[in-house]
Amino acid sequence: MKERALILIAIITGGIGSGFGLVPLDIATHISLPETTNSAFKPGEKLTYKVHYGIIDAGEAVLEIKSSPYTFENREAYYAVGTGRSLGAFDIFFKVRDKYETYIDRKGVFPWYFKRRVDEGGHKISQDYTFDQLAGEVFTQKEETHKVPMGVQDMVSAFYFARTFDFSDIQKGDVFEIPTFVDDELFNLRIKFQGRETIKIRDGKFKAMKFVPVVQEGRIWKDENDLNVWISDDDNKIPLLAQTKILFGSIKMELTEYSGLTHEISKVR
Repeated sequence: MKERALILIAIITGGIGSGFGLVPLDIATHISLPETTNSAFKPGEKLTYKVHYGIIDAGEAVLEIKSSPYTFENREAYYAVGTGRSLGAFDIFFKVRDKYETYIDRKGVFPWYFKRRVDEGGHKISQDYTFDQLAGEVFTQKEETHKVPMGVQDMVSAFYFARTFDFSDIQKGDVFEIPTFVDDELFNLRIKFQGRETIKIRDGKFKAMKFVPVVQEGRIWKDENDLNVWISDDDNKIPLLAQTKILFGSIKMELTEYSGLTHEISKVR
């Protein structure tokens, strides 16, 4: 279970879809669309990650953001797509083919439409969510309507929304929350800042900020140290490395390629 969840961390920045600090969220009523200042990303950005156990690459995840040809409520949007696939021998014994798509409001950095197609070892998931942000509702492929707060995020948009946070005055122990609609339920994504470090990945050394989940009973990770995520300590704020424990050792996911960044990345020269 943890192995599959980590393959998706790049797509959902720390395992949102797999219970990364998720807690039930109460509903509040809102009447106007929010706006968010974003200087962290722009269309054309592409991030590639490898998931590996030791020296063996088990999977790859890719995140891209583009300009959307569609508008929503006369507002321009981004089109973000994330894919995950298994590699090598893992592709024979446990084939993974995942695709996530979302249309994100440019001014507010919240979703209008989300599509998920997952095939993991024959286990398939198909989800389509239409977000009526003005009404505070989500319509699902099951023809169900769920009440949500305005500005609620999906599994992919939450990754981009989190990158708009101001970390300039962040202190160890600070907790950040994001209302997120996952698997037909409304939750609060909660992540805690653990400090700044210099880490080494395949592409070199980087200055990074470390985060852990605010764990909840009944989720995959029962202890904060079960999952660690490091994001670049710069204005891009992209995940560099994620690590989760298993019975023998750990599984890691690390950034291997990047292009189209808005700012210089925090690589140590």
